Amino acid sequence: MAEERQQEIVQNIQDVRAAIATVPHKENARLVAVSKLKPVEDLQYAYDAGQRHFGENYVQELVEKSAKMPQDIAWHFIGHLQSNKCKLVAAIPNLFVVETIDSIKKADAMNKACVSCERAKPLRVFVQVNTSREEAKGGVAPEQCSDVCKHIVQHCPQLELGGLMTIGMFGRDPSIDNPDFLCLADCKKTADEVLGKGSDLELSMGMSADYLQALQAGATNVRVGTTIFGARPKKP
Repeated sequence: MAEERQQEIVQNIQDVRAAIATVPHKENARLVAVSKLKPVEDLQYAYDAGQRHFGENYVQELVEKSAKMPQDIAWHFIGHLQSNKCKLVAAIPNLFVVETIDSIKKADAMNKACVSCERAKPLRVFVQVNTSREEAKGGVAPEQCSDVCKHIVQHCPQLELGGLMTIGMFGRDPSIDNPDFLCLADCKKTADEVLGKGSDLELSMGMSADYLQALQAGATNVRVGTTIFGARPKKP
């Protein structure tokens, strides 16, 4: 059973990588294996297949898994982050990026947490944008994105602004350009102009159902979970 599960995950990763390679100029896009609610055994199978970037949605799960898995894994925190949990996340030494900074207040809290944890170098962060403007989703409004980016660059020395992230609306028509992806690309253009020469923010967008469409729209970072690990159980 374990061997079959390993073969399944390895094949799924190979299939996703092959699909990414078909998108012109996106062959080197970063694949983040979203492993929330999956056992460490599944993550190890993916790791053994060469996967190094993993995404987690829940702070406690990230803390526990990062302590059990190899230290060369690059962890992405991709869930809603409460200000009182910033220190727990910042203390993870091989944390690659926090993708869900959704306000100036949250940026300040994470910056303070990094100081408290004495991180060796600034922590990479993405600003989450609510491109679909859904009340249930986190993220800054598109018109506020540049202000948050500018604040991070100017007032958060323990943070390194690396890009923008969106979840977008589920069930978009795949036959037309995704308005959420187009919106995030516009946010990047505006933010790059505001930040000035040398700014070239990443775009984290696209999941199992639409990662190829996201790559075509300019994504440099895609977050794929179900296609790699299968359906997730509901969180208790």
